[in-house]
Amino acid sequence: MNVLYYLVMEMVGGLLPLVGVFVPKIRFFLDQRKNLISPLTNFRATHAGPLTWFHVASLGEYEQAKPVIAALKMSEPETWIVVSFFSASGYAPVSKKPQAGVDWITYLPLDRKKMAERFVEVLQPSRSIFVKYDLWFHHLQALKNNAIPTYLIAASFRPEQAYFSWYGGFFRKMLVNMDWIFTQNEVSVQLLARITCTQVSFTGDTRFDRVAATASQPLDFPKLKNWIQGRTAIVIGSAWEEDMDLLIPLIQSKPEWLWIIAPHAIDPVAIERWSARLAAPTQKYSNWREEKSHRILFIDNIGMLSSLYQFAHMAYVGGGFGKGLHNILEPLGFGIPVIFGKPQQASKFPEAEQSQVAGCGFAVKNTNELRAVVTRLDQPEFYTQSVAAAHQWVKSNLGAAARIVEQLTASTQTK
Repeated sequence: MNVLYYLVMEMVGGLLPLVGVFVPKIRFFLDQRKNLISPLTNFRATHAGPLTWFHVASLGEYEQAKPVIAALKMSEPETWIVVSFFSASGYAPVSKKPQAGVDWITYLPLDRKKMAERFVEVLQPSRSIFVKYDLWFHHLQALKNNAIPTYLIAASFRPEQAYFSWYGGFFRKMLVNMDWIFTQNEVSVQLLARITCTQVSFTGDTRFDRVAATASQPLDFPKLKNWIQGRTAIVIGSAWEEDMDLLIPLIQSKPEWLWIIAPHAIDPVAIERWSARLAAPTQKYSNWREEKSHRILFIDNIGMLSSLYQFAHMAYVGGGFGKGLHNILEPLGFGIPVIFGKPQQASKFPEAEQSQVAGCGFAVKNTNELRAVVTRLDQPEFYTQSVAAAHQWVKSNLGAAARIVEQLTASTQTK
């Protein structure tokens, strides 16, 4: 299987430039990776000493890494931190501004053997940390061949994944070769035990640490604060078309409430379409005019959403009806009850079920269920109970980052 994977990746590496001639996304993917090594070499030349390399797939995984990066910098201030991204949707917004605790941001090269070996050779990490699931065989092999400790954090596994199937030997090897795996839940520990992977511990979900940190120091939006002025505001985060199909009738039925809508992607066409369907005055944040009294505001930028929940009486988080539920923990970090579409693949989003058990999350399948939940949350006693449940659930899940870093630093000291 190793040889087959090698041949496939070499073939992919040879074919992608041809495909890129016709597919702009592939061309962009390759263009962004044309000159990775030279700037990385220059960075390492001026930043000698211990270095921890974090690899994430995209923005969501980076958010999970952030609390660990912050805790690691506190514990080891002399350690340089490099973060690599696979996806442009993560790299692009993160690389545009300085990131706390991060000293260098880069794309990950395509997983061809020689490229992976060169990347690791130049980077010379003291340890490497992969986040959640984005594992690449040749990069992991290069780390192993250089005796560089390698860890997987925020891991969450499901029985149907290839690691646990009859044909999964190649994939299992990547897990078994990890120095340690830190999981989000006990189920993952049990699944790993089935494949005799025992270098594992349940440490929890670092996203709780992240959302708690955001809630303690949210971004300041004075114009929004002045606009709301104590009125009831509902924040709709990461909305897709399927979500708006449910929400538009509700928005129309609640003219006394303010609505802040953040689409999952900044698509002017979709925003205009939703505005037309709402049949009510709306405005975009980019064209904000405080003198207008519009009650519906569209957020047409990236980076605000996680702090917008500070203004919410309740929240709706999108994606459940489509490709995947977005981050419901962000509003819960502020102690805000959250509503979401019932996920099609519930096992991928265990926090959805857990939040419902805790009494602060509410899954809906249609407009009637949405209205019923909103009606219940509009009752003061039930709302107060849900807020208390959100605070308690988040509080009880804090500390994953500290537990991970405690073991990482202890491992370093014993080597």
